[in-house]
Amino acid sequence: MKIICIGRNYTQHARELGNPLPSEPVFFFKPDTSLLLRNRPFYLPAFSSDIHYETELVIKICKAGKAIHEKFAGSYFDQIGIGIDFTARDIQNRSKAQGLPWASAKGFDHSAPLGRFLPVTSFHDIHQISFHLKLNGQVVQQGNSRDMIFPFEQIISYLSHFITLKTGDLIFTGTPSGVGPVKIGDRLEAFVEDEKLLAFSVK
Repeated sequence: MKIICIGRNYTQHARELGNPLPSEPVFFFKPDTSLLLRNRPFYLPAFSSDIHYETELVIKICKAGKAIHEKFAGSYFDQIGIGIDFTARDIQNRSKAQGLPWASAKGFDHSAPLGRFLPVTSFHDIHQISFHLKLNGQVVQQGNSRDMIFPFEQIISYLSHFITLKTGDLIFTGTPSGVGPVKIGDRLEAFVEDEKLLAFSVK
């Protein structure tokens, strides 16, 4: 099982971090040890003083594929959920400034809390899915799949030309604007439409 994450897939988020808009999907990986499941608490790591939440729709691959044509890509995922791409922003910024990879800022243990999934068939239109994150009861991020620079099918097709996708692979599809830091005692709740699929505390 692979965890593939798409960066800069919402215009406003790219702009809030001062990044140029991509002409093709930007992707990176998280290891399976980054998963945090069953609403378990997230413990702030000692190596960073600036951990940021990034809320993302997550799609689950349901069959293997390589070099998938975009018009067929919709049949390669059957569930959509929500997750958090935690980022050690201080480490990421230092790495970027030196032109170095920033895997340590993204792939650390439990940096990918993952909520429940819903079947694709439960959505009227997967290109009009709203989602949001509450931090201590206040909405801090809101997004909609219609605002993705690269929609689900294009992401799958693009990735599959580099990497064979396999059943169970997870694709984090990018975060909207509104990212920010977390601290001990915070409570995060993530929703797809009006259904809460993820809720956990920071310790």
